Amino acid sequence: MPFLNMSPEELLARVVVIAVMLLVAFPIHEFSHALAAFRLGDGTAKLFGRLTLDPRAHFDPVGGLMLAVSFLFLGFGFGWAKPTPVNPMNLRGGRWGEALVAAAGPISNLVLAIAGAIPLRYILATHMDVPLLTTILYFFVLINLLLMVFNLIPIPPLDGSKVLYAFLDPQTAWRVRPVLEQYGTIILLVAVFLPIFGGQTLLDIVFGTILTPLLRLLVGQ
Repeated sequence: MPFLNMSPEELLARVVVIAVMLLVAFPIHEFSHALAAFRLGDGTAKLFGRLTLDPRAHFDPVGGLMLAVSFLFLGFGFGWAKPTPVNPMNLRGGRWGEALVAAAGPISNLVLAIAGAIPLRYILATHMDVPLLTTILYFFVLINLLLMVFNLIPIPPLDGSKVLYAFLDPQTAWRVRPVLEQYGTIILLVAVFLPIFGGQTLLDIVFGTILTPLLRLLVGQ
């Protein structure tokens, strides 16, 4: 376990990153959903007090605990905030409106990853000796990219499923959506944890082909 072998500096860096994710990244992700929905005509999130950057409004105890435990003990962050309530019937643009609301969250994670990568690239390029800050920024970029890529997987209940429905023709979406909504969680768990793709899991493929190149592009290494 990475937790058993890490230095005090790395442990501190991970704790700081967890705090930043819970206080900044997760709230911005959910706020982005709420803001996009509000701009497209749905005030449900605002009605429930979710059109805010206040971390308390978006905090999910189980998701926050999962993030802390997975990042500290396993070396990667997996967690979630409280889902933002959206009524698709109120959205302008139909399926495309719903897709825009869904995509707003992952896009916010990409923006945060870029924001963290800019000072990180400068530190690495100038060889500044700030190991704690370097580690914090690296993990911040990594987790935000992970959240973006994972959430865009087109399987319910992830955001990518709503984007998928928008690109399908209406008849196909009408047939496929009820099945995916009913069995999506099971399909996702099987794809994530079982090596059913030629000895690889879905995460191996998605992260290997998308996350790693994105991380190298942003960090420059």
